[in-house]
Amino acid sequence: MDTNPLQQAYDALLAADPRAVPPPGEWNTEQILAHVSLVSAATISTVAAVASGTISTYDNRQSQDPWTLDRVIALADGEAALRERIRAQGEALCALAAVLSEAELATKVPTLLLSNGTCLVDQPLSLGDILVGLAGAELPGHTKQL
Repeated sequence: MDTNPLQQAYDALLAADPRAVPPPGEWNTEQILAHVSLVSAATISTVAAVASGTISTYDNRQSQDPWTLDRVIALADGEAALRERIRAQGEALCALAAVLSEAELATKVPTLLLSNGTCLVDQPLSLGDILVGLAGAELPGHTKQL
């Protein structure tokens, strides 16, 4: 898999300047970064599971839970550490994705993706489609939020 778009999406997110104050009802910079870190961790876990031949699912609900976001922020110790975590996660994910076979990329994974309480996806997606979605929609969307 060509991981350049994925790496570029991570680079753009990490280069984005944080906004001073979020619009009402939206996450602040640390919450956005904690969310991206959780999504990245879940994606790494899914890629590793497929590569190891185990059963996996892909579900982003945990990455939107307010308590979990606050806990990740506290454990990471703030924005700078979250950015470093995301940088390392992006490198790891790209390294793993780069060596997946076509069969692994075609593996269907039961997927549940929500955004602002709306279900966007509730069906199996190929691992390749999950990675393309991360690079083409998820990361750029959060880059714009920053």
